[in-house]
Amino acid sequence: MKKNAALVLVGLIIGASILIASTMKPSEEESAYATYNEALSGPTYYSVKVPNYIDFAGERVPTEIDDVKERLERELLVTAYRHSNTFLMLKRKARWFPVIEQILREEGVPDDFKYLCVAESALANAVSPAGAKGFWQFLSRTGKEYGLEVNDVVDERYHVEKSTRAACKYLKQSKARFGSWTAAAASYNMGSAGLNRQMERQKERDYYDLLLNDETSRYVFRILAFKEVLNHPANYGFIIDYNDQYQPYVYSEVIVDSNVDSFADFAQQFNTNYKTLKKLNPWLRDSYLKVPAGKTYTVKIPL
Repeated sequence: MKKNAALVLVGLIIGASILIASTMKPSEEESAYATYNEALSGPTYYSVKVPNYIDFAGERVPTEIDDVKERLERELLVTAYRHSNTFLMLKRKARWFPVIEQILREEGVPDDFKYLCVAESALANAVSPAGAKGFWQFLSRTGKEYGLEVNDVVDERYHVEKSTRAACKYLKQSKARFGSWTAAAASYNMGSAGLNRQMERQKERDYYDLLLNDETSRYVFRILAFKEVLNHPANYGFIIDYNDQYQPYVYSEVIVDSNVDSFADFAQQFNTNYKTLKKLNPWLRDSYLKVPAGKTYTVKIPL
C-alpha cells in the first residue's frame, strides 16, 4: 500500500513538472504575437491620400475615374516610400530647378515639365541601358536631331542648359501634334510615332483613356507623384532643412575659341583643378578640345 502511494506521488510530481515546463515555453502562436507586437513598436506606415484636385501643366487629371485614381495612388506610394531616392531629389531640386525653370519660361513650356526631368533622370546625368544620357535622357540620334553636338569629345546631352532647350523643342512639337501637354509628356516616353499609332488604333486621343504599355501607362502618373511629393514633402513625412539642400553652383564663364590641349593645364590657369572643371562641364568628355574654325564653346569656371 505504501509502495503504491509512493508511485502515485512520484507520478504526480513528474506530471506537475511537465505541466510547469509546458507553460514556461511559449507556443508558436504566442511567438507570432510577440513578433507582431515588436513590429508594431517600429516604424508606422500610412496610406497616402490622393489630392482632391491635381493637374498637369494646367490640364486637370480626372481622378473621379477609379482607374486613374488608383494609378496615381500607386505612384504616390512608390515615391513616398522610396525614402533615400526621394530625399536625394529633394536635395537636388534646390540646385537644378532654378536652372530648368528659367529655360522652361523662356521657351514657353509649362513649369510642370521640370518634374518630367525628375522622372527621366532624378536630376542627375544618368545613363540608361539603351544609351540615353543626361538629365533629359536623349539618345544620340535624337539629341543630334534636336541640335545637340554628340561625339567622343563633346556630348551636349550632358549640358543641362542646352539639353533642356532641346527637350523644350521636342515637347512643343509634340504639343502641336497631339493637342495637349499631357499627351506630349507621354510621347516623350513612348515616342511620337508609337503614341500616334496607338491613338489611331484605339480611336482615342486622351492619354487617360488610352491602353498603353506599362511604362508609358505609369509615366505621367510618376511625373504627377513627383510634383505632389516634391511640392509638399512634409505631407509625406519628408522633413528637410534649407541648409541641407544642395545649393546652385557659383561660377563665371569663359569663351573658348581655340584648341585646348590639356584641360588639366587649362584648369590651373583659373586656379582650379581638372575634377572641378569637369564637374561643372560634364559635356566635355575628354581631356582636350578641338575647336573648329568659327566655332566657340562656353566653359564654366568656379568662383
